Amino acid sequence: MSSHSANFFDVIIIGVGSMGSSACYHLAKLGNKVLGLEQFTISHEFGSHAGQSRIIRKAYFEHSDYVPLLIRAYENWKSLEQESGEQLYFKTGLVYFGPRDHLVMKGVNQSASLYGIELENLNHAEIRKRFPQFNIPENFQCLFEPDAGFVRPEKTIQLYAELARKNGAQINSNEKVLEWKKNGNGILVKTDKNNYHCNKLVITAGAWAGKMIPGFEKKLKITRQFVSWIKPNNETKFSFGKFPCWLLADDEKQGVYYGFPSLPTEKFGQPAGLKLAHHHAAIETDADHVNRNPTTADEDNLKFELNKYFPGVFESFLTEKICLYANTPDENFIIDKLPGYEDHVAIACGFSGHGFKFVPVVGEILSDFIIDGKTKFSMEFLSAKRFN
Repeated sequence: MSSHSANFFDVIIIGVGSMGSSACYHLAKLGNKVLGLEQFTISHEFGSHAGQSRIIRKAYFEHSDYVPLLIRAYENWKSLEQESGEQLYFKTGLVYFGPRDHLVMKGVNQSASLYGIELENLNHAEIRKRFPQFNIPENFQCLFEPDAGFVRPEKTIQLYAELARKNGAQINSNEKVLEWKKNGNGILVKTDKNNYHCNKLVITAGAWAGKMIPGFEKKLKITRQFVSWIKPNNETKFSFGKFPCWLLADDEKQGVYYGFPSLPTEKFGQPAGLKLAHHHAAIETDADHVNRNPTTADEDNLKFELNKYFPGVFESFLTEKICLYANTPDENFIIDKLPGYEDHVAIACGFSGHGFKFVPVVGEILSDFIIDGKTKFSMEFLSAKRFN
């Protein structure tokens, strides 16, 4: 296949969602002939990135090695805002609650201490004064990270795709990849519409990654996650500018509950209401066969949290959505060159419900792997080989 063929590319990206749109941008900006292939529209509600807002924070309880990546992500968020002229990061602060000896609270304190992240330790009198919306048990620790907030997922993906196109990338939506394979010195990618050839391949297929990456289907557990927007009894108390993002480690339930201020729809679009969810590995599913109808169990779980920490606030569910997590066994990401295909394929998957804040830096790292075969960032803890 001639490198001058219309169907030949330097790099093909499978999946133009969160990480894929960023990879398209970073690779195209360096002058590569890039093709992005997305089976749905850009953006869409079938995977992991829908829902208006995503929390961004630096005091990372999941693993302190993420913090250098977050520092770079914050820089790249700012660069994207400057280039696009759109605000994507909104600084609301984030309040963490939980038992003092909970792994979440210990992890937040550890990351903040290691990297000098500003973190306020609030007593209950200060919490009642600053954030009277919460009903927090006396034995819970309360921490506030002022530089945290939220970013806009759909808008981010659309902007990265748009800027990638401006840099010469071709991005095809509603085109499903059927298979890919090594072909001579390159890669052949077959879709439901065409065949393409490339020198290098990036796979950022989200909940479909296990179906696209050989040997990974059993390493990634896909779970069905419930997200809701509620009508509170006094929306003004929870409005944007008066109420922070929050994350709560319950003393009875696994995972963490989290939420956002109520965002004005004239600025942020639908849905309206107070968004909240439970971050945990929920019911396992198949990405192509998901029950997208909310259940009584979904609602009862959030009502438990609302009744416990926001008593008397809940009036009704306004909007309910189902999204997907692709969970690794240790709930940390996989960002690496694909074992056995190191010279040709880079992968990013298994974001386990906490990946979106990293989008601007993951695209940069994937570009590093494709162009240089290595990256300046310390990525050993996210190696694909750790589950072998």
